[in-house]
Order: sequence, then structure tokens, then C-alpha cells
Amino acid sequence: MHGGQQPQKHYGITSSISMAFPREVDHQYTHKLSEAMKPFGVFEDEDELNHRLAVLGKLNTFVKEWIAEISETKNLPPSTITNVGGKIFTFGSYRLGVHTKGADIDALCVSPRHVERTDFFDSFFAKLKLHEEIKDLRVSVVKVYLLCLVAGQIDLLFARLALQSIPDNLDLRGDSHLRNLDIRCIRSLNGCRVTDEILYLVPNKENFRLTLRAIKLWAKRRGIYSNMLGFLGGVSWAMLVARTCQLYPNAVAATLVHKFFLVFSKWEWPNPVLLKQPEDSNLNLPVWDPRVNPSDRYHLMPIITPAYPQQNSTYNVSSSTRTIMSEEFKYGLSVTDDILQGKTDWSKLFQPPNFFLKYKHYIVLTASASTEENQLEWIGLVESKIRVLVGNLERNEYITLAHVNPTSFPGNKESCSENEFVSMWFIGIIFKKVENAESVNIDLTYDIQSFTDTVYRQANNINMLKDGMKIEATHVKKKQLHQYLPVELVQRKKRSIVELNRNSNGGSSKRSSLDGSQLDSSRDTDSGTPFSSPTSVCKPSRPAASDTDDRWVLLTSSVPDVSPPRTDPEKGLSIPVIGSSECPAFVSPLRYTPPAGSTIPTVVGRSVVPCLGSSRDTSGPTEQSQNGATAAAKRPHSPTQDGPPKRIRDPADLVRGSGPWMDILGGVKAMPIPTIDTSRTQRLPSMELPDVTSPLPSSNHQRVVKNSIRLALNRHR
Repeated sequence: MHGGQQPQKHYGITSSISMAFPREVDHQYTHKLSEAMKPFGVFEDEDELNHRLAVLGKLNTFVKEWIAEISETKNLPPSTITNVGGKIFTFGSYRLGVHTKGADIDALCVSPRHVERTDFFDSFFAKLKLHEEIKDLRVSVVKVYLLCLVAGQIDLLFARLALQSIPDNLDLRGDSHLRNLDIRCIRSLNGCRVTDEILYLVPNKENFRLTLRAIKLWAKRRGIYSNMLGFLGGVSWAMLVARTCQLYPNAVAATLVHKFFLVFSKWEWPNPVLLKQPEDSNLNLPVWDPRVNPSDRYHLMPIITPAYPQQNSTYNVSSSTRTIMSEEFKYGLSVTDDILQGKTDWSKLFQPPNFFLKYKHYIVLTASASTEENQLEWIGLVESKIRVLVGNLERNEYITLAHVNPTSFPGNKESCSENEFVSMWFIGIIFKKVENAESVNIDLTYDIQSFTDTVYRQANNINMLKDGMKIEATHVKKKQLHQYLPVELVQRKKRSIVELNRNSNGGSSKRSSLDGSQLDSSRDTDSGTPFSSPTSVCKPSRPAASDTDDRWVLLTSSVPDVSPPRTDPEKGLSIPVIGSSECPAFVSPLRYTPPAGSTIPTVVGRSVVPCLGSSRDTSGPTEQSQNGATAAAKRPHSPTQDGPPKRIRDPADLVRGSGPWMDILGGVKAMPIPTIDTSRTQRLPSMELPDVTSPLPSSNHQRVVKNSIRLALNRHR
């Protein structure tokens, strides 16, 4: 460094990868990117923006009036009432400046200490009902939903601070505001604090916003935008984009989109993504720290919020959803490589995959209710628990991947004579190829059983369960999907990710997961039109032989435990289960192989140990790659309350490392996650209402009969 030269500023926990400034061609690609996004309605026009600002201004005034009225009823002195204040803060996409046309606004009502939470849900709610510009008003346990005629829906949270008054210039970023607050207020404040901290930590807000718009659109179009279902939500995508901006602080949006895919297609999960070094404010609040919290060591894709108390925003991610997102990162990198080389345009990045041509086997999950109002409640609960079903399926040793489509579809009312309101979700299944076995029996009864128990238990606990609310799970083959979906969805020819990877890899049809295991054993690489003729489940036809066909035939048989319902052979086998059934004994712990290293830095703080653990031997069949290497096994989920996981060794022993990227890696390497006893009931990490320790609903709440489904995988030579 020359004598008068100042050291370069770096953002985040490490130095930047590149400080290069954009070229003219980079600006051109950025303009083309912006134009390609316009048809999707991601930009709000000036009039709509001004309308929203006006409505939020009125709501802010409305809140101040209400707080003053409450203060009078509590006999505060007039001088205090005059300056009592109150304020509306926005957070989420609107606060980040990346909201789309007609999107909801996430907002927070902040009040002084003498205003109770019950006041907010009682008197404030009553005052809102009298407002002429609000045409719909609903309340939940944690928020009030306002539907304004001009601004669309506003989701309003509440928090009270330990202050006598709320000034207009209040900044929520200070940790001192959290002192002496209850946990509900801290959670409500966290949304605003995280959003503000993200904006504070990015080098260029405009480049960040355009990049985030592109990534969010891409994630939604590719079907991986859903925190509830185990993918990533808006805050998580924002933090990944923010980290990319920190690593390339001078780059424009087109370059940042490409670098986003470059960085995270090579990221060594479960190393965490951090925007800043974690800070301790001595408030004794629980924070994400795998050195202290055993359950944090089981998080597969940690992305840590920058505001205290630091939390993992991706605790719902499972091994399947992480594998799917990792594939999409690689696909995005391939497409943006072609775009920046002039081989294609940005519209290709936003082309959706055809989910219904990807897999040979699907589980159709149906939720139905007798009234529209009941159905809205019911599908909300069922959807929030679908990740439990995915986790159950993942832990079945013969299932390699369970891929849920975030889009729900209206059900066939003709097949549901009792209930008129029906919604369906589809889960693509990949069965593991079993070597040296002519036939393998697979029983999915317990996997579905555990899921339905969880849903009905929680519905019963919150007094939601009503007559007519039902869940049904059905296994179908790809060629049977036309009985559930419009023909255009199951017949449209789209090149799948598998085919793109095969073409780029010299014709190989194998699809590898992040940990190296082969994922093609039941993935259908043929994008042709599926068979439309009805198929008997008792006599399935043998698939035609091809280079990409795994030659597995699925034989299904229904073995009722109680009087079984009649099943239409064309519609697959129904799995409506509740109550107990025998648990399959084939689940066994498998070995985990750490992912291979990469040339892109996995940016981790020096003081953070992402995971602790050791390998365990494989027991049970495993899939092998073409070169004979043993594939890595699935990761287990978080430990249960039956007992804490074993600490293998001192965390300090793991904070070591060497190599060309150690300055950026912060001296931390990816560590294998410890395996746990999968014979125990597993609990997915969740921040929702308890769903494991609660008692099962009594028999009078059971809405379905018990039915056992067993599958036989036969290999034809």
C-alpha cells in the first residue's frame, strides 16, 4: 500500500471479493434486466406509490388519535397526553422498496408503555371498524388485517415500548429499546429492526433493490419462494442479496444477479450467511449460536438476521428443499452465464419449470371443508404443516427427495361429494434405487399418519376443527395427473433442469444432490406427453426401456386396518389416516459426507461454529453413483424433546482451518451435522404453536378412517 493511500472499506464480516466498477456493457445488461421484469408487474407506478404513502400517513395520524384517547381513559395528565405520540413503522418488502403492484404492506404500530396489547385488539379494532376507507377488517392472535380501498391490505402488528411517549424521530435500531419488553413485542419489533439493518449494511441501496426484485421474481417463478413450505421467504432472499452486494460493492444489478448465483451455487452449507458479526447486548435474549444451542447445529441452511436477537430465518429448510434450491442456484448460474455471453436474454431466467413433468411419482394432498370460511382457515393450517409431511417422507430410507409445489390447486368437486371447497398440493417423490434387490416393500402409512396427527392435533388445540374438515393423501403416477389437473399443465413440453444438466455434462442423465448422492432413481427425464389412458394399480405396465429410464415399476396395494373406503384405481391410492398404526422398522441412521470444497468463499464469522458432530456408519441400502462411489445419506432433522443431542467434542477444537480462502472464510470449515436416532419421533424446528407435546384429539374429532398403503418397488432386468 502506498504511503498516502487509505485502506479500502469492506462491508460485512469479510473483505470484498471484487471492488471493480461497472463497464458500459454492464449498464446495458442492467437496463435489459429491468425491461424484462416489467411484464411481471414488479414495479409500482408513481400514482400507486403516492396512494400508499397517503394511506399510511392517515393511518399514522389515526394511531396517534387513538393513543391520545386511550391515555385520557387511563387518567394521564393533559401535558403528557399532548406529547404522547405513537407511530406506524413499515417493514418487509415495502420498507426495503421492492414491493410489487397490489402487494400487502407489513406495518407495526408502536405505542408508549401505558397502552396495553388488549387495548390494541379491542378499542383500536373497534375504532378501525368505523373508518369509511376500510372495507374489510380481520384480527388474528398477533395482528390486525386492514383492507383499504386505496392501498390494498395492510398487516398491522403491535408493540409497546418502555417509554412514556413515542417521538416522530424514533429509531428502532437501538438495542436499548428491547429492554424490559415481553417476547411478543420483541418479535413484533424484530421485523422492522432486521429490515432497517439490512438497508444499513448494503453498499448501494438502489443496486440492492433492483437485484432483489430480480431474485425474488426468479424465486417465485421457479417455485422456491415460501418460508412456510421450507424454501426461503422474502427476508431470507433479501439477506442473500445483501451479502452478494457486500462482496461486490460497486457492481450494478446485472452483475450482482450473476454473482448471486455464482456465490450461492458454491456455498458450503451449513456454514451460515452473516451480514455482520453477531453482537451481544446483555439482554439475555435467546440468539442463534450452535456452540450453545444444540438444536441450532441441525439447521441445514442458516441465514442469520443482522439485528439483535440474531435468529436463523431459514429454520424450516429441509434436506429436500435445500437440494432443490441448490439445483436452482446452479441453473441460475448457467442461464446468467449465457445471458452475459449474449447467447440468450433475461426472459429465460424467469421461465417457470414444469413441475408435473419432473417426477414419476407424486403424492396429492387434499384439504377440504364444507364452507368457504372454514376452508380458508383449514387450508392455512394444512399448508403451514406440509413441511412436516415432507420431513416425514425424507426420513423414510427409501425416499431420496420430496419436492412440494408451493402452488395449490382447486380440487375436483365431483370426487368430493361431501365438501364443495377443496384445495390440492402436489409433492414429487424420488425413490432411492436399491442395489441387489429384486423387490422392496415400502410402507408410507406411518409417514402420512404422523402428518395428519399433527394437523388434527393443532386444529383441535386452537378450536378450529369443524365438521367437514378433512385431509386426504393419494399416491399417483405422472400419467395419472391429468385426472387432477388441466391438460395444459401436464402436457406442456418444457426442458427440465435435469435435461439442461445432462446436455451441459455430455449427455449424463444423472442428477446429483449437494452431497453427491444420485437423485435420478425415479426422476422422469422424459418431457414427452404423459399417458392419458387409465391405469390399473393392480397391473401396472412396464415402462419402455430407454437410456434415461431407471426401469422401476411401482406396485401398490391397499391393506385396510379399518373398513377401507372404495378407491378408484385411476385416481391412485388414498391415504386418509388418523390414529395409530404400526411404524415401519426400516428407518435407520445414515452417514453424512461433507460437501466438497469450492473456489467461492463461504463467508463465516471467526467466532461462529456452524455445526458440530461426527459421522455414523450407514446401515441400510444406499444409492451408488456411476463411478461406484457411495452416495451420501440424508441429514436428520432437529432433536426432539426426548433428550439433547450428544456433543461430540469441544467447539473450540473445530474453529481451525487453513487454505487459500481462510481470510475470507474466517477460519471455519463446513462440519458434518451429527446424526440422531431416527427411530424416535422427530420434530421439525418451528416457531409456531406447539404440535408435539399437545395431546392427540379425542376419537370424536377424527374425520377420516385408517387405511394402510404399501408400495413395492420391483426391478426388471
